[in-house]
Amino acid sequence: MRNEADPEFAAVAERIHANVGRQGFMNLVGAELSELSRGTCTIAVERRPELLQQHGFFHGGVTAFLVDNATTIAAATSRGQAALTAEYKLNLLSPAVGEKLICRARVIKPGRQVSVVAADVFCVSDGVEKHTATALASIAMLSEDVAAQTKSPAA
Repeated sequence: MRNEADPEFAAVAERIHANVGRQGFMNLVGAELSELSRGTCTIAVERRPELLQQHGFFHGGVTAFLVDNATTIAAATSRGQAALTAEYKLNLLSPAVGEKLICRARVIKPGRQVSVVAADVFCVSDGVEKHTATALASIAMLSEDVAAQTKSPAA
């Protein structure tokens, strides 16, 4: 859904961007929220030595972090509701080499209590994307009273 056709989404997006900006780990990794729309989220991270394992590939933990964050944010966009990861299944398809990792998440089934979200991770080398991981996540959707207790609205 295009944001222009969804005027209520602007407030949701603003809240999510503000919350992502407060995530210390997101800043530590150097990841950026590059695309956001109702039911979708894309997060990317540039290659840095600190993010690599001993063979020079992006560490699997970086891939897992991107999946964790992107799926939760995508779920939060559905209803503008705070969300937390309940679980995810991650399949690493090939070593992640290249200049950048990109994770694209999309809501498969929005729910009041649990949303199901899929994600795919790609590494970019010389402008070419290679599919390196895929995941399916269950995201717990928080009620307003629980979100207020955590002082962390939407995502």
